[in-house]
Amino acid sequence: MNDLDILETYTNIIKEHTSLVPDIAIILGSGLNSFANMVNIDAEISYSSLPDFPTCTNKMHKGRFIIGTIENKNVIIADGRLHYYEGYTPKQVIMPVRIMKLLGAKTLVITNAAGGINENFEPGDFMVIEDQISSFVPSPLRGYNIDELGPRFPDCSNIYDTDLRNLLKECAANLNIPIKEGVYLQTQGPNYETPAEIKMYKLLGADAVGMSTSMEAICGSHCGLKICGLSCITNKAAGLSDNKLSDHEVIEIASKSANNFCRLLFDFIKKLNKTLNEELKECEEEEEFQ
Repeated sequence: MNDLDILETYTNIIKEHTSLVPDIAIILGSGLNSFANMVNIDAEISYSSLPDFPTCTNKMHKGRFIIGTIENKNVIIADGRLHYYEGYTPKQVIMPVRIMKLLGAKTLVITNAAGGINENFEPGDFMVIEDQISSFVPSPLRGYNIDELGPRFPDCSNIYDTDLRNLLKECAANLNIPIKEGVYLQTQGPNYETPAEIKMYKLLGADAVGMSTSMEAICGSHCGLKICGLSCITNKAAGLSDNKLSDHEVIEIASKSANNFCRLLFDFIKKLNKTLNEELKECEEEEEFQ
């Protein structure tokens, strides 16, 4: 089977468990999986139940698709992402995104835990991703292009949708949750960066660094998804504090930030639902007028 056949096989298996067609896809980052509890679940499909599908080896990621509703909006959640550092190929890393697209998703919300490079960032801050630097990881689109999903040479000048970024910032303001905006840079991992590398990344314009997201965003952009990215800053990057970097710190800060993260993302989905319904109504009225 070719790549599209494989993706469609997984999609059809998931469809056997639910009749819901998701509008919004969400990828939950490290330590941020408590948001899954806010979903009215219709179906839960573990990655391990899909034949030969990659499994999550990071203990902070459960490795399952959750399909259900939030405020009457159909959603699909990747509760656990696949990382390049786990030994998977770039095409394996982006499989969840492509599956969620094939299931019907039109909007993709990517979340992550990240290290803060911008010296104005503190652990516990949230950052709306305005752009990304993916030069330090391979493109997930290398090799045979699936024309049915997107073009051979996709434009990446506006990966993170401006309207979605503004809506997320509006939600944060309404909830009195401080939020920053900046550029995210993905490294290969699993090792944390050296202080010298962080200095280089800062010179390149990065505000936060992590080991995910950029590949998924490129994939989502390639297949026509509107994308919004949200980072939880869990630590200052290497050389910017005296703390030794560890996944324990990531889990601790992400857990402390979980309540605000859930409030923010829930309100975002709620307002996005309203916006999408208004757009749908306008389209229907235009079609009726014509």
